[in-house]
Amino acid sequence: MPRPELSHHERMRLALEHQETDRIPISMICSGVNQPAYDELEEKLQRDRGVGVVEYLRPILDVVPVFPSYVGPALEAGTDHWGVRRRKISFGIGSYEDEIETHPLADATSIDDVLKHPLPSPDWFDYTGIPESIQRINAAEAHGIFAGWGSIWEAAWYMRGFEAALMDLVVNPELINCIMQKVAEFQIEFHRRMLEAGGGDIDLIFCGDDIGSQRGLLMSLDAIEQNIKPYHVQLNEMIHRHGAKVVYHSDGAIMKAIPSLIAMGIDVLQPLQFDAEGMDPKMLKASHGDVLCFEGGVSVQKTLPLGTADDVREEVRELIRLLGRSGGYILGPAHVIQAGTPAENILAMFDTALETEL
Repeated sequence: MPRPELSHHERMRLALEHQETDRIPISMICSGVNQPAYDELEEKLQRDRGVGVVEYLRPILDVVPVFPSYVGPALEAGTDHWGVRRRKISFGIGSYEDEIETHPLADATSIDDVLKHPLPSPDWFDYTGIPESIQRINAAEAHGIFAGWGSIWEAAWYMRGFEAALMDLVVNPELINCIMQKVAEFQIEFHRRMLEAGGGDIDLIFCGDDIGSQRGLLMSLDAIEQNIKPYHVQLNEMIHRHGAKVVYHSDGAIMKAIPSLIAMGIDVLQPLQFDAEGMDPKMLKASHGDVLCFEGGVSVQKTLPLGTADDVREEVRELIRLLGRSGGYILGPAHVIQAGTPAENILAMFDTALETEL
């Protein structure tokens, strides 16, 4: 007897509770489509199916975002609320506005220097539109709702500079911890206000700090335990008190750090960069699938940009087989879908996820 079709929200909820669903849930948490690839996908969808990207994805995605509006002081072009300025970098077939050219705390030598830097306030955001956004999303069918960006280490090194922040962990831990403490204070209050505005309808809070490279951790486990974990514990405890779950993002080869992340209080690990060293989906499910859920996984480094549509279909089916049985998995790309990714491969990912039986 065929299973009844579930709502987007019920499908996500059951997966997070490690229960079987009618199909694998699908999301694009912390992912998107780089503009040239988006334009090609839009063109193909309009030509072949008579819909655009938004219309195509609307009935597919089970988890969608809401965010407060920025109402704080005017920001200089390319500058975020931490005072970090980025510039656009072109790589021929696409571009990113993501290269940092100004680290406002690069020259800080003391705690006083940190405290003098104008950090953002949660008052700079308007949370009153969140209930209306949720109501609009759920007008036709209830969805899983995620919000936020609870970065602590990353926000700190954006302001300090990556090399300087890593050095601080060893030679000046008081300074980098002062920066992270101030970031954590903002993040806890910022996300508390979002959750309260959501009135219990926000299911997931997106947090995370990249702690992995393609080949291993960016710092020692001791450095993570002593300097990063305590702030995420504070943030995660607040999120759990408000009835939401924590989605933790880290790219790279992070298998060695997963027990620490679990102790930190995360519920969902993403984006699952299985092209990184030691990141094996079968091992991940066997080792941690009883306590963690997983999101992402479809390769944006190899299969989606460089494989065939059949390669994508095979990978999607294999990920569902390894991670999705008995719940605990939300499928999506392993990060932003890159420029040059064939539109047929993107469609093969979503179409196969919809069609694959659990």
